[in-house]
Amino acid sequence: MQPENLNLVYTLLCDDVRIEMGNKISLMGIFQNIMVEKLPVSLIKFAVINHWRGEGDHETEVRILSPDRSNLVVTSQPTPISLASGGFTDNVSFFINVVFPQAGTYWVQTLCDTHVMDEFPLIVTDSANANAMQPAEEISETIN
Repeated sequence: MQPENLNLVYTLLCDDVRIEMGNKISLMGIFQNIMVEKLPVSLIKFAVINHWRGEGDHETEVRILSPDRSNLVVTSQPTPISLASGGFTDNVSFFINVVFPQAGTYWVQTLCDTHVMDEFPLIVTDSANANAMQPAEEISETIN
């Protein structure tokens, strides 16, 4: 059963995260998919940011599964979070030297207290497989 007193507001993928003065976070290179010249590819570094709202003490984790969901590509260390009533927090998981061996739709999962709170697709492709993707105008999103 998912924690009732905790809500995962959003999850973002980006190249790097920095903590600035005033405890502000700066996100560099936000992305939704990975397109490279040739696979396999090893990403030197990237981060997954989760924004939580709620209360209580919890343990979170991020996992990336293979396209067939049968293999774990990478997982973060479980991270404790503690929120006062009505509070919010950001949790950043860094991943180093992650290899994506083939094109496909990988799955990014966010867990809390061992329960999957959210999952979304991460499309990894190379130039040889790019033609199989939908045209850009069909998959683009408007940013306001």
